[in-house]
Amino acid sequence: MKAVLLQFNSSDDKQANLAMAERLIRDSAAAERPDLIVLPEIWTYQGGNPEGARAAAEVAGEGPAFRLLASLARELGCVIHGGSINESADGRMYNASFVFDAGGRQVARYRKIHLFDMIGPDASVHKESALYSRGSELATFNVGEFSLGCAICYDLRFPELFAALAKRGVDAIVVPAAFTLVTGLAHWEVLCRARAIETQTYFLAANQSGPYRVGNEVRANFGNTMAISPWGQVIARAEDGIGYVAATLQRSSVVDVRNRMPVAHHRVPFQ
Repeated sequence: MKAVLLQFNSSDDKQANLAMAERLIRDSAAAERPDLIVLPEIWTYQGGNPEGARAAAEVAGEGPAFRLLASLARELGCVIHGGSINESADGRMYNASFVFDAGGRQVARYRKIHLFDMIGPDASVHKESALYSRGSELATFNVGEFSLGCAICYDLRFPELFAALAKRGVDAIVVPAAFTLVTGLAHWEVLCRARAIETQTYFLAANQSGPYRVGNEVRANFGNTMAISPWGQVIARAEDGIGYVAATLQRSSVVDVRNRMPVAHHRVPFQ
């Protein structure tokens, strides 16, 4: 399976973000002929203000981002993991991933379970729970012979979620993110590699990169979108800025690592 991971520098201009997404999807599809394209977290609207974020939210099956991804998946004949967008449902808003198969049909939805509430070392305040409701269900989907699991950004810090996906037998895990510059410098690569090593899966982490505005404050994301092997090796990494990386995944590599070190059979449950 060939996967393309897109890296954005999204803003609070939804139309500009949609145009950037379409351009990168088309360019990467033409150059790489991938089976799977992955977008980053909150790519339709980043920063801005709470009112703008709510206005940018879409109901599943409706809205320009949803229609764009479904249409491109069908036109290009590949699976598109739509990173995450603001989903409106039942009077709430979720940070949600939608996956579309090569026929343009929605085949998975994952609502972010762990919400990012933090005061950073640079004194920046992040309180995702003030805007979003959290999800509660795992999600998986298939691309050819591969089974893939879903997570989003801050979920990275909670290995029990990834252990649960591993128990479902996934071969790869997809993690769209908007990982901050400060936390990314400290933790991004080590967390991504650790989760790949623990689960013995490929790890596909598509991140936002560069500065964006929240009100009058300028913040930045870390970039470094990467693909990681089941042995924990970085096999593709993006430079800073807007662009993409491609990686070829071999299911035989997953099987080989698990046969040589069958940690799933060695695990001892604790109460």
